[in-house]
Amino acid sequence: MSFALRDLGRTGLKVTELGFGTAPLGNLFRPLPDDAARATLAAAQAAGFGYYDTAPFYGFGLSERRLGDALRGSDMVLSTKVGRLLRPVTGPVDARVVRHGYATPMPFEPVYDYSYDAIMRSFEASQQRLGLARIDILYIHDIGRMTHGGENAARMAELTRGRGLKALEELRAAKRIAGFGIGVNEVEACLEVTDNARLDVILLAGRYTLLEQTALDVLFPRCEAAGTAIVVGGPYNSGILAVGTKTGAPLFYNYEPAPQDVIARVRAIEAVCDRHSVPLAAAALQFPLAHRLVASVIPGLDSPERVAQAVALHRQTIPAELWHELKAQGLLREDAPTP
Repeated sequence: MSFALRDLGRTGLKVTELGFGTAPLGNLFRPLPDDAARATLAAAQAAGFGYYDTAPFYGFGLSERRLGDALRGSDMVLSTKVGRLLRPVTGPVDARVVRHGYATPMPFEPVYDYSYDAIMRSFEASQQRLGLARIDILYIHDIGRMTHGGENAARMAELTRGRGLKALEELRAAKRIAGFGIGVNEVEACLEVTDNARLDVILLAGRYTLLEQTALDVLFPRCEAAGTAIVVGGPYNSGILAVGTKTGAPLFYNYEPAPQDVIARVRAIEAVCDRHSVPLAAAALQFPLAHRLVASVIPGLDSPERVAQAVALHRQTIPAELWHELKAQGLLREDAPTP
């Protein structure tokens, strides 16, 4: 099996339009056994996934270690992130205790730092954890007010006056990476960073989905003018577009319990999908790929079964009438491209 390849902006790289998000491999919210992580990555390789995204933050190095060990020597495009350094902690670590969202045995604590020295150190540490000579793309991770609140100006200053962006530009100019960008959950942070640097790609999580398309207003036109590609993370908006509203399980949106207005909107979208006999998750996964800027969509996957499910959803036939009805009901923006 294989997936269509798309150009990743001007980097010269081509990525599979269905990529693999590896936050679950860092034990996101719950422990994931080593053999389950290996089996998941083996299933992804067999299915033809060719683009994998990771980060030091995902399990405080655990995701990077697992990814490198499983895929070393294979032909893939790999991205990781900068913006946090991993500092050793004293005393034992209980892997059953969730820290910053991860139930990880790795004895480290993430510390924000977007300065020149920190980015260079983070890049080299990621190479060591991955056991790989090359990393293709570096994303500036979780900059922005959503993460840093009132401290964001100081963090942005680390990128500008602290020469964090200069470090990334030097790595790109020396061809140690093919390109760099930003990996965030908010449009405003993307706009702020693009004011200060030429980004090759933006990993935008949750802001261009079947549920919301605010990125069409300002960000996507700016990216098109600059030749910046988009990778869509969080295509299910933290889960609600994956499970729908008919489950008895808790519904999450933006990493928190979903508010009633969001649940109502998803319920309406789900009803349209039901009328056309299309799984809600299939429409959510395929929708972002219709935009010409989007190079890949990268759901987080944590089992061979989830890998197989993602492949099936990506290949699900969706009639054009479904998209027309969503727009007619005001559930999808008129200017949003559809498959």
